[in-house]
Amino acid sequence: MSRYEKYECLKVEVAEKVATVTLNRPQARNAINQKLIRELRSIWDDLADDHAVNAVVLTGAGDYFSVGGDVKAMSERPGGDVLEEGEVHDPMISRRIVNRQLELDKPIIAAINGDAIGLAATHALLSDITVMAEDARIGDTHVSRVGLVAGDGGTVIWPLLVGINKAKEFLIRGTLLSGKEAERIGLVNHVVPRSEVLAKAREIAVELANGPTWAIRWTKLSINQIVKERVNLLLEGAMALEQVTFDTADHKEATMSFKEKRKPKFSKT
Repeated sequence: MSRYEKYECLKVEVAEKVATVTLNRPQARNAINQKLIRELRSIWDDLADDHAVNAVVLTGAGDYFSVGGDVKAMSERPGGDVLEEGEVHDPMISRRIVNRQLELDKPIIAAINGDAIGLAATHALLSDITVMAEDARIGDTHVSRVGLVAGDGGTVIWPLLVGINKAKEFLIRGTLLSGKEAERIGLVNHVVPRSEVLAKAREIAVELANGPTWAIRWTKLSINQIVKERVNLLLEGAMALEQVTFDTADHKEATMSFKEKRKPKFSKT
């Protein structure tokens, strides 16, 4: 049995020393549920142990990279389908997801084939090189659409890529950036037509997979120390604050208005 056959929400294919990892819930626009979160915690360890893999491409099935969390499910109970009924939102879970991705020494190329929102945008941006469709959108709408703190990694990676003030605006306003705009401000590395995204990402991955293995891996790990320092500084506190906002009236209103397809009416206090 392949080490990857256990995955239900991820599809993993290995060829030419490159593992293509696909977020594989196309019927739900690759929305991130609890099972996918668990699989994202373990996939990086399996890839680290696979000697047939020297580089990774991360992408989404269908027309979306991923729309992030299921907002409609959040309207029914806190955490939606990200948490089981009664489960406590443990900040260490998100910390482990982020750290395991950062600790994979093999280069990760994100092929952002469609919209990447919220936590999905975080995983794409935590990759080492990003290739984005010019007509796709990327953004973190925790605050604007869901009434939550952008606590699961957005506050870590966005300021590192675009600067503090731009990151504050984009996270607080929930700005959705086109591929061309994301490339212009340095949020992503490459922008190409949608039909060329996966091919461009694989081209880069194959190049790196056949390059000087240890120089590539250890350079990546050295630079990732900067990101991990920010993780240590920010992530647990941001996740704890996100958990607090699950219980606010604004979060409940945001999710209900999303479900009912109307403009939210947030409280004045």
